[in-house]
Amino acid sequence: MEFGIIKGTVVCTRKDEDISGRKLLLVQPVRDDLEPVSSPVVGIDSVGAGEGELVLFVKGSSARMTDVTEDRPVDCTIIAIVDRVEKDGKIIFRKDAG
Repeated sequence: MEFGIIKGTVVCTRKDEDISGRKLLLVQPVRDDLEPVSSPVVGIDSVGAGEGELVLFVKGSSARMTDVTEDRPVDCTIIAIVDRVEKDGKIIFRKDAG
């Protein structure tokens, strides 16, 4: 699993039937200090994430292990919306902190 911040949506007028009706999001992978670590990726949303939210996402074969993505042609899936991250006894991220 990796941290990412949702930067936007990806709209496709035509896409594979197996992902039709599924929301695609632009995810910026980040470290735990929220600094970007690589180029953005496109992920299929399995949890109702929105722009600006910190999420957990998986890539590769793990991306096809949710109810939303099973047996579908995906390699990146958003699997959680992060509420809080604690490191070394300190809260380093809290969703409601703005």
